[in-house]
Amino acid sequence: MSHTIADANTSVTFINAWAASCRGDAEIPQCSFDSASLFPPRELAYCGWTPTTGKIATKRFVFDKEKLGILKPAAAAAAASPESQVNEPTRVEAVSAFFWKHFVELSKSKADSKSHKIVAAVHPVNLRPRMNPPLPDHAFGNLWIYAIAVTALTAEEDKGYSNLAGVLSNTLRNINSNHAKQLQSGDEYLCALKKVTELLSKGELEVCFFTSWCRFPVYEVDYGWGKPTWVCTTTFPFKNLVVLMTTSCGEGIEAWVNMLEEDVARFERDHMYPFFAAENFSS
Repeated sequence: MSHTIADANTSVTFINAWAASCRGDAEIPQCSFDSASLFPPRELAYCGWTPTTGKIATKRFVFDKEKLGILKPAAAAAAASPESQVNEPTRVEAVSAFFWKHFVELSKSKADSKSHKIVAAVHPVNLRPRMNPPLPDHAFGNLWIYAIAVTALTAEEDKGYSNLAGVLSNTLRNINSNHAKQLQSGDEYLCALKKVTELLSKGELEVCFFTSWCRFPVYEVDYGWGKPTWVCTTTFPFKNLVVLMTTSCGEGIEAWVNMLEEDVARFERDHMYPFFAAENFSS
């Protein structure tokens, strides 16, 4: 299904409805098609991300229940800040901040010492549950928005794991019903997105892109011959992209990481191996 007309939420809803029809279920999920009345379509110039030039490698990292039990308390240290909106970061936020931290460190190791480049964590957010009143899960369309958290390579105090986790979590929390209402009535988000793409084209911004399928019922899809034992996505032609999916047991997270081939060995050796081989994790 093309992303031009539907997001991941809609795609999974459609697949589950298709499966229910194949099984002959009495109740089949029905999509609602009134999203355009809430967010009227506009004639817009394309402002998406350009596919990466160069060879992309994809690596899979699995965070089991024990590894998540290490990351979440470390990320929760950000909740001690008085200005924080975070009581306890989610599993997705903890894992996303973990990769953001290491992408920042990798970028710094390759950058000039005087570089003022900004490294942004970009996370799509499902607007359905954040509307007032909330939209049903089966609302058809592209009902999401980018949440963009930023840090500078020169901001030493902001690159600790718990701090980055706090920045990311607060950014995601800010996508609320008030924000959704502003999207319906103004062009602020489009202007902000245009500014981001301009910084990206000038080389002043590096993006770590995250997308989470963790709450989607992909393991419930049953066409009549049983539920899947393993689900993954197709590859994407973008560097520094992390796709998060719930493991089949439901207790862990799989992270599919796209990187330039030239960065893979250093990333695994210097950033991934120390965590996955260690018993403890320090922020």
